[in-house]
Amino acid sequence: MNKYIGCDLGGTNLRAAIVDVETGSVLHQMSIPTLARDGHDAVMKRMAELFLQVIQSAGMKRDEIGGIGIGVPGVLDLDKGEVLFLPNLPGTWPHVPLQATIENLTGLPARLLNDVRSITNGEWRFGAGRGVDTVAVFAIGTGIGGGLVINGQLHLGIGGTGGELGHTTIDFNGPKCGCGNNGCLEAYASGPAIAAMGMKAVSQGLTTRISELCEYDLNRITPELIAKAAREGDEVAKDIYERAGFYLGITAANICVALGPRRIIIGGGVSQAGELLLDPIRRTLRGHVTVMPVGQVEVVSSQLGENAGVIGVAHWVAMGS
Repeated sequence: MNKYIGCDLGGTNLRAAIVDVETGSVLHQMSIPTLARDGHDAVMKRMAELFLQVIQSAGMKRDEIGGIGIGVPGVLDLDKGEVLFLPNLPGTWPHVPLQATIENLTGLPARLLNDVRSITNGEWRFGAGRGVDTVAVFAIGTGIGGGLVINGQLHLGIGGTGGELGHTTIDFNGPKCGCGNNGCLEAYASGPAIAAMGMKAVSQGLTTRISELCEYDLNRITPELIAKAAREGDEVAKDIYERAGFYLGITAANICVALGPRRIIIGGGVSQAGELLLDPIRRTLRGHVTVMPVGQVEVVSSQLGENAGVIGVAHWVAMGS
């Protein structure tokens, strides 16, 4: 049995893919709106229907599928198969028995995994992390998710909570993070944090291409727009990515001295900035790590794109977790 379903449970969309877990190939996939405001029971029913539909539309039978892996953007109890807290979905899903519900509705075995740990597993097995035994992954988007592979094993920690790299503390006197802590990396280098730096520059009247590109509408400022300005040579925009890369580099430096990763993978939507972000991360690492051979640590972009999560969680289920 080498075909499993991987699912991304997103606040906007549910995405299910049939994955060949031997090659990491996505064979067939479908996406539908989550409609999260309908409540968790309705969402779980839609998920089960989507799984059965993707099997049917692929021309396969249910008994050809080995199981279902679900990447969940929140805190889980992996042993019980429960969702404990989903910060970005209505109702936050406290103690929702997602695993058992999906198994009952589909007749297939199911397992849960945090969404960025799923991405981490996918990139390590089939993407930018192939061939190394210790990897750190940052997924930079609306928040900053993380994941670790240590000595050839996906690191889960207590209940699957290990690897939350976006919530390492950069400055204990810093701004409040969405998680409730002060000064997390996420508050300094996530997509909204980068956009906020651009908004501040424009509102302060600094001379920058960002103003023209957003047509002086602060609501149109995004990390992508700032990256465009930076590539056109705008110094203010370049400095914004320099600062974001510095904060990421400080967290990466702490990971290097603690774990000695051979590769650090930068993914998520903000990673499309490429070298604007990777270069300051590398320079910060070299400037702040002296007790391990930091020159041997590679900082690279992710390779699997939006498929990393579904590939990773399908493979994780196939390997029996």
